[in-house]
Amino acid sequence: MDSAILSLLGAFLLSIMGLFVFIWSMRKGLLVENPRAASVIFARGEIGKVDDPALLEPAQARLQAAAAEDGSELHVADPDELRHRVAADRSSAFPVFMFVAFACLWLVVGSLAGLVSSLKLHMPDWLVGEAWLTFGRIRTVHLNAVLYGWITNAALGVIVWLLPRLLRTPLVGAMWVMLGGALLNTGIASGIGAIGAGWTDGMEYLEIPWQIGVFIAAGFICIVGPVLFTLVNRKVESLYVSVWYMVAGLLWITLLFVVAKLPGVHTGVQQATTNWWYGHNVLGLWFTPISVGSIYYFLPKIIGRPVRSYNLSILGFWTLAFFYGQVGGHHLIGGPIPGWLTTLSIVQSMMMIIPVVAFTINMAGTMWGRMHLALHSPTLRFMMFGGLMYMLSSLQGSLEALRSINQVAHFTHFTVAHAHLGAYAFVTMVLFGAIYFMMPRVLHWEWPYPRLIWLQFWASALGIGIYFVGLTIGGWLQGLAMLDASRPFMDSVAVTIPYLQWRSVGGGLMVLSHLIFVGHFLAMVLRFGPARTGAALFSPSKAPEFAHGK
Repeated sequence: MDSAILSLLGAFLLSIMGLFVFIWSMRKGLLVENPRAASVIFARGEIGKVDDPALLEPAQARLQAAAAEDGSELHVADPDELRHRVAADRSSAFPVFMFVAFACLWLVVGSLAGLVSSLKLHMPDWLVGEAWLTFGRIRTVHLNAVLYGWITNAALGVIVWLLPRLLRTPLVGAMWVMLGGALLNTGIASGIGAIGAGWTDGMEYLEIPWQIGVFIAAGFICIVGPVLFTLVNRKVESLYVSVWYMVAGLLWITLLFVVAKLPGVHTGVQQATTNWWYGHNVLGLWFTPISVGSIYYFLPKIIGRPVRSYNLSILGFWTLAFFYGQVGGHHLIGGPIPGWLTTLSIVQSMMMIIPVVAFTINMAGTMWGRMHLALHSPTLRFMMFGGLMYMLSSLQGSLEALRSINQVAHFTHFTVAHAHLGAYAFVTMVLFGAIYFMMPRVLHWEWPYPRLIWLQFWASALGIGIYFVGLTIGGWLQGLAMLDASRPFMDSVAVTIPYLQWRSVGGGLMVLSHLIFVGHFLAMVLRFGPARTGAALFSPSKAPEFAHGK
């Protein structure tokens, strides 16, 4: 039977199954709102109390005053539940610290490599004396250091810290998690060294040779086990939506990486298809679930208000899982692959509007009447900025899959701008906010210079703004020039030069923000500034007194 017919028949059967599942869920009342599940991130009596550990006590009081509602009354949070939370934090503290420290290291390495590669686009004769500094290698070093080194380590830190809190149980197998982190970062360091030496597998996002990729796969597997055991030993009845996102994301990236790196299996056209199946899914089924799950935890936690609709959050999760799998095929429009495959990818790209709209409506409803709190809370600013960029980058991605837009934007800097809108403006900004929230609880120490958080946010936001706008305009002009048969190819290169220079300006601001961030983290580790109460790593073994918002 023709593969296109099989595909359509499979989609039809899935639709029928989905209809029956929907009818069954209606009969069972599964679509009735579940306020108990939405409130599981709070201890009893804690709703209404704001929480931003990046703030010192006076600023925390101002945030609480700004969040006060007429007729509302604050209650004392249940001390037993707070003790369970602190115990959960202690159980995960060393692995979380390890992942965040590695993430900071790779953020600096990747950022500097990215700035060098950006400058080379309009200064091609700069730093050409060494092979590892050529554009093809240094840009790939940047890509792998940022995607695997920075984002993956930071994401794993968030997972390992949040799950024991949400499941109200200590992390099971912390030593296995740390072994997994060591294997993962051994693979990343070795892979980046191999790329610099010219040894790669030659596929975008999969450049690390499979012989080294074995270490990364083993690292993920070592982390999956403890996460699942912690899930099995949970002490909560209702699983918060962040648990769904994060456990699924960890399982997805492990499966994706193992399948994509199988040696000698993917060749020819199938290799290109597998490449973009992995390349897009590493964003949509790894970075996105972790970032969206983080927003669903940190944003309500900061403002002291449960998420507006728990069912919308679950709808967003399942529609992401169902529609995202084949989105990457739109990168192969016009390539030697079956037409039905690209058409399926375009359809699924447009269907991705559903989880994005569900998330946007939910977050807008949750923040309704409390948008002004972003003026007081630095962590909330990162979360709100990241959530807004998730909406914009996802909608842009869906439109970019359309053949009419893809015809102009494909193979241009427009696509690079879009990738950074997702991976940086959305994912990285959310991870910055998560780390600002987590580390005072992990290190038992305040952020020593709160004004640096404000400075880092605006340097990052302004940098990615200049970067995105410049490359979007330059990339579109580049695409139009390439489609004009009357113009020589070099016109499409020359037209981008001013915009590539602006790209380097934006990239320079982003690198500055990263140096501020990492420097502030080091100052915190070295014990600059005041101590705090109630964190995990270097605190006494005795359960501490409870300060603001454990």
